[in-house]
Amino acid sequence: MENTKDLTEHSSRSERKRRDSFGMFDGYDSCSEDTSSSSSSDESEEEVAPLPSSLPIIKNNGQVYTYPDGKSGMATCEMCGMVGVRDAFYSKTKRFCSVSCSRSYSSNSKKASILARLQGKPPTKKAKVLQKQPLVAKLAAYAQYQATLQNQVKTKTAAVPVEGFSWGNYITSNNLTAAPVTCFKHAPMGTCWGDISEGVRVEVPNTDCSLPTKVFWIAGIVKLAGYNALLRYEGFENDSSVDFWCNVCGSDIHPVGWCAASGKPLVPPRTIQHKYTNWKAFLVKRLTGAKTLPPDFSQKVSESMQYPFKPSMRVEVVDKTHLCRTRVAVVDSVIGGRLRLVYEESEDKTDDFWCHMYSPLIHHIGWSRSIGHRFKRSDITKKQDGHYDAPPHLFAKVKEVDPSGEWFKEGMKLEAIDPLNLSAICVATIRKVLADGYLMIGIDGSEAADGSDWFCYHATSPSIFPVGFCEINAIELTPPRGYAKLPFKWFDYLRETDSIAAPVKLFNKEVPNHGFHIRMKLEAVDLMEPRLVCVATVTRIIHRLLRIHFDGWEEEYDQWVDCESPDLYPVGWCQLTGYQLQPPAPQTARDSQSSSSKQKKKAKSQQYKGHKKMTSLQLKEELLDGEEYNFLQGASDQESNGSASYYIKQEP
Repeated sequence: MENTKDLTEHSSRSERKRRDSFGMFDGYDSCSEDTSSSSSSDESEEEVAPLPSSLPIIKNNGQVYTYPDGKSGMATCEMCGMVGVRDAFYSKTKRFCSVSCSRSYSSNSKKASILARLQGKPPTKKAKVLQKQPLVAKLAAYAQYQATLQNQVKTKTAAVPVEGFSWGNYITSNNLTAAPVTCFKHAPMGTCWGDISEGVRVEVPNTDCSLPTKVFWIAGIVKLAGYNALLRYEGFENDSSVDFWCNVCGSDIHPVGWCAASGKPLVPPRTIQHKYTNWKAFLVKRLTGAKTLPPDFSQKVSESMQYPFKPSMRVEVVDKTHLCRTRVAVVDSVIGGRLRLVYEESEDKTDDFWCHMYSPLIHHIGWSRSIGHRFKRSDITKKQDGHYDAPPHLFAKVKEVDPSGEWFKEGMKLEAIDPLNLSAICVATIRKVLADGYLMIGIDGSEAADGSDWFCYHATSPSIFPVGFCEINAIELTPPRGYAKLPFKWFDYLRETDSIAAPVKLFNKEVPNHGFHIRMKLEAVDLMEPRLVCVATVTRIIHRLLRIHFDGWEEEYDQWVDCESPDLYPVGWCQLTGYQLQPPAPQTARDSQSSSSKQKKKAKSQQYKGHKKMTSLQLKEELLDGEEYNFLQGASDQESNGSASYYIKQEP
């Protein structure tokens, strides 16, 4: 046993040391500051018993392998990510755990650049491009945008960052559950999250270490909350004292084997470094049969965060001052797939509107004219330099419909989510039938005389329902303003107004297996102030319809949205994309707005004054002037589980 050398001597010596298949120094103990070297301690072990030569490795496909000896290095399957003893892997190169993985890999040429990276070769040109998009750059861009907003003279308060909120502490202290990433197909990694779950092992920076250089250790996922994972270093067993939260898609999380491929040292945490003398044998035993991240995980994250919309693209978007029409707007910035659109006639670029690139509120140039929708012509006679029309294929596609048979007609009654008060489902009327399945709808009892507050929903929209939907699903239906015969009865109302209900068969009845459950946490856009993304909870599920509650706020601020709404995101989405998250409202903010909000219930007319959320730094009550509405539709498709209980039987 030799004494610890100074860091300079150790550094030069460590460069000559051979790293094993973990990336761990043979003399790893010499990396610590107060222990002696044990560079040849493969056979000496205290707490970890010697590994028997017949120890089995059970694979998921049922195949069984055995240890040839206790000194075998570990390998990670480059296809499925399974960790096992190298000698048990398939072929001479030991790159795959089975023949099927080898064949699958060879048929997938995309992984060639990943293989090169794992082998320490220069990355391909494509890989270099992907590496030029670090999260830090996105954060810096958004910080610059926020600073610009604060310096501008605006009629409404700019979103102010609120420090101190931690999703990890919030989840842990309240024992909460977050909606899984797979619930959000439009979010990064939403369609390729794979088998990431509790128990998956990763290589992460070792923060329980006093070395001046950055070192790593292996940790296991204890709990998942959206993109965030609660990690525990290997060797701590049931000790949670050093557990920590981090974003799985962050740049510091790697699959097992990354350190070996990258020449990075694996060093056990200082708290437990004396627990075992043979850490390599310990890791072999712990990691055999365990899962890790796919080798191309970081590349998939980068690819899923590339967005087709670019600044200076022109689109048609709803006019927030007159819901019945659209206007031309220009993409100013793109953050996490969310677009800040500036209306083309806004000279100081303060007249803006936020929505997701898959929102049903934006369309290609020429859409309004093609379907017969109202459109506000711009005073600008020609495009500004650098502005160009967004290609039509970038926009969300709606389901094709066949209006040749029985179809919606003007005057038919239905129930609809009020776009000016998304917590309410109201009695509504079809006011105009447009082309391609689009409908103009008005809320009974509160329409403007000129129809300026009609709004456009597609026939397959999740925001419209047949007569009786609320009754059969125990949802409070908002009757027409001034209607005296309460409780409201549809059949009486239809007779009194000499109208008919839209046929049930015309409504969308598809219900995806969305995966949401009541009390799940997520991040959600406040659609009445769509630049804000807030901490939220699912409180009700009616087929595919979700009731979203904003934590810390009154229920009157709740919103009905579809399970596939592009305005819902996993926990950790704001951190990943660099968007600002609005935390739950503090008690002082709730108290200050509670009394006034009860007196300012929705008084909708041509001049709508929408609900506003306030944070502790946004206590000023905002009542919008007549020239501005803040509107955002609640998004994707309505819900039914195919059962007869979804719709109430219509009677004559």
